[in-house]
Amino acid sequence: MPPTSSPAGHRKPFRAVAVAAAALVAATVTGLAPSGAAAASPATVRPASAAVADSGFHHPAYYMPLDNSPQPVSDIVAAGENQLLLAFVLDSGGCTPAWDGDSAHTVASDTTVLADVQAVKAAGGEVGVSFGGYNGAELGAGCSSAGALAAAYQKVIDKYGLSRIDLDWEGDDLDANMAVRWAAIKTLEQDNPDLKVTLTIPMTTVGLPDSGKDEIRQAISAGARLDTVNIMDFDFGLASGTQTDAAEQVAEAVNTQLQSLYGWDSATAWAHTSLQLMNGHTDQPSELYTQDTFRDLLAFARGKHLAALSYWDVNRDRACDPAVPHNWADGACSSVTQQPWEFTKIITGYQG
Repeated sequence: MPPTSSPAGHRKPFRAVAVAAAALVAATVTGLAPSGAAAASPATVRPASAAVADSGFHHPAYYMPLDNSPQPVSDIVAAGENQLLLAFVLDSGGCTPAWDGDSAHTVASDTTVLADVQAVKAAGGEVGVSFGGYNGAELGAGCSSAGALAAAYQKVIDKYGLSRIDLDWEGDDLDANMAVRWAAIKTLEQDNPDLKVTLTIPMTTVGLPDSGKDEIRQAISAGARLDTVNIMDFDFGLASGTQTDAAEQVAEAVNTQLQSLYGWDSATAWAHTSLQLMNGHTDQPSELYTQDTFRDLLAFARGKHLAALSYWDVNRDRACDPAVPHNWADGACSSVTQQPWEFTKIITGYQG
């Protein structure tokens, strides 16, 4: 079945990490050099100049093309967004890439998402595909070897003519089977020299969880390049202060951690960081990302010259129908008062 059991259709709250965050403060903020790779340098990834020059994908919005009442792509493009991260490709069994892990929607047989991709590209835009999410079976757990996993990812790249992929390993897949996963990504990068790879990591109140730091260390050790670290700057739980301040503090903590992990300076770390928000109600009842929150964080992204500003997700960029019951964090609406496309129009203002 499609992975829609979480209220917002994306992922369940990362509560286990958030609850343990206080105990992780010292280790997480300080960060550690990659184990067995103390000499690793920024040369293991693209230099900062490449991230800054990547002007074609500064404001990608996540979009579920087959789930959560998707709006027509033509309407999204008309609203000003022509950069999309399509979610999610999972394993429908036997290392078979499929949308939402649904055997009725394998990538090999797909025509619907392909038409969306072609429409975005025809409008001068670009798409990436996100592998994973919180629910369902990620390909890295079902494919028997790094070679098989690389081949499964390659099928998706070839089908849609991709130059970008997003690795959203969550839940049971967070920091799991990393030797196979990073060996597969290294193969993909060798076979697709222009491929840009983003690693999406859930956040705690103090930035990267230990599992997220460990994923990065293992990528470095395996020789796999990360063009961007995409931080899910929500679902960490707001304990005090404003939502804007909390999101900025999490991002600042990640910046310090990336400096330690890669040996970068602060500006280089920001140039490899993507800030992912969630519009309206998140999975955490303590959090609320309003239009003003998005505007504040747009200004923050501009000031830091981030690689990208994105959000989860376009499907939710509309008010909920009050005549119909909705979840707290609904998969098809924001649960706040808004006009259609308000959140999308804010993030498209980010140009690097």
